[in-house]
Amino acid sequence: MSVSNTGYIGRFAPSPSGPLHLGSLLTAVASYLDARATHGQWLLRIEDIDPPREQEGAVNLIINSLIAHGLQWDGDILWQSQRSDSYDAALDRLLNKQRAYYCSCSRAQLANTGGIHPECCFQAFTLGDAAIRLKIEQHSVEFLDRVQGPQCYQSTQIGDPVLKRRDGLYAYQLAVVVDDAEQQITDIVRGVDLLDATAWQLHLQQTLSLKPIRYLHLPVIVGDDGHKLSKQSFAPAINDQTAKANLLQVLRYLGQALPPADLNITELLRWATQHWQADHIPNQTALSL
Repeated sequence: MSVSNTGYIGRFAPSPSGPLHLGSLLTAVASYLDARATHGQWLLRIEDIDPPREQEGAVNLIINSLIAHGLQWDGDILWQSQRSDSYDAALDRLLNKQRAYYCSCSRAQLANTGGIHPECCFQAFTLGDAAIRLKIEQHSVEFLDRVQGPQCYQSTQIGDPVLKRRDGLYAYQLAVVVDDAEQQITDIVRGVDLLDATAWQLHLQQTLSLKPIRYLHLPVIVGDDGHKLSKQSFAPAINDQTAKANLLQVLRYLGQALPPADLNITELLRWATQHWQADHIPNQTALSL
């Protein structure tokens, strides 16, 4: 894959657990504009590594919604379901370096230690009996988020994340890091609900000697009940027939200037790209509907 003229490569990486809703459209638009404003690339990845959570037909709905909203990606779509060899290679490296280990602890057992993995469990299991976890070294992970500001996580706070589940499915933390490296991602724009996961991913990047990535975590849209809009909470799908109105609504949430009313979708996105101001994104964690 060729690198963009400016070196910026961003991505949008939805899971096919349902169609896009307003919150996921906000992420798609913000990541698209942030990439295009720097004449960078914007890639599409389908994170289809959790079949039990996938909804039949969701992939086509997601792709059709992106097209309806004028959000055209660069290159081919990357499908996580086709990437098992790369994930296994990364796991082998980590296990051989003793930076990952087999773990049979249940969530209930870990809850007794505040989610922190007990030293007494570092023992040999076969994959059929256990998950594989990343061994977090005893130090802090620090990074500067472009919207949320300086972040610092102590290893004693975050615990050891699962990389491959007991049922044999690959975990998000492993797949996202391996795929970001494969696609040469330089900048990630996503919801603030994934801010805490960034510490795990940065640690895994460092362990695998991968290039660092810049992060921008957006405030998430919450409903009247105060909960984040999500596919799991049955947030309504966006209406592709009102694409222009949807884009304008998202730009308002992102604190961006609004374009003239007479522009079509292509012109609207071009105008929004030219006037993109990432520092105008609200410095908060939640936005009300």
